[in-house]
Amino acid sequence: MFWRSVPVTIHIPLAEAPTALTTELIVKTGRIVDHDLRARFGVTRPRLAVAGLNPHAGEGGAMGQEEITIIGPAVEALRSEGIDAVGPLSADTMFHPKARARYDAALTMYHDQGLIPVKTLAFDEGVNVTLGLPFVRTSPDHGTAFDIAGKGLANPASLIAALKLADRLTR
Repeated sequence: MFWRSVPVTIHIPLAEAPTALTTELIVKTGRIVDHDLRARFGVTRPRLAVAGLNPHAGEGGAMGQEEITIIGPAVEALRSEGIDAVGPLSADTMFHPKARARYDAALTMYHDQGLIPVKTLAFDEGVNVTLGLPFVRTSPDHGTAFDIAGKGLANPASLIAALKLADRLTR
């Protein structure tokens, strides 16, 4: 069994993540994930778990306002479009096995929030899939590993998994 984690913002400094987040960006990401889970992965009714930005999903505003002003409204907008979305959820409790069983994809607010769990749980099998494209694009989740290129140290498992998933998605 595999699970999916999709960062809303990608490859930006952590300090920029709060200002890069908008309700519109979260809704757009949720729509893409919902569409591609249906169209490419065969998930009939995708369930999206939307993470909060702040610890404990902001604790009702005590630890930040983004959950109230940005993320919560995005979840409501997704629901109003018929997308099964819940959140904002506390990111520190979203990735244990029981929690992962309740959703088909986690929408996380920044790169490491969503990718640390993936790489911790499935480093050698993780696959990066770019959603929302008119073609299939997969790659090893851990990147190119240029630091060990040509040293005979690389584990090909993630590349093999990426190729197998690309094959499956194009059939």
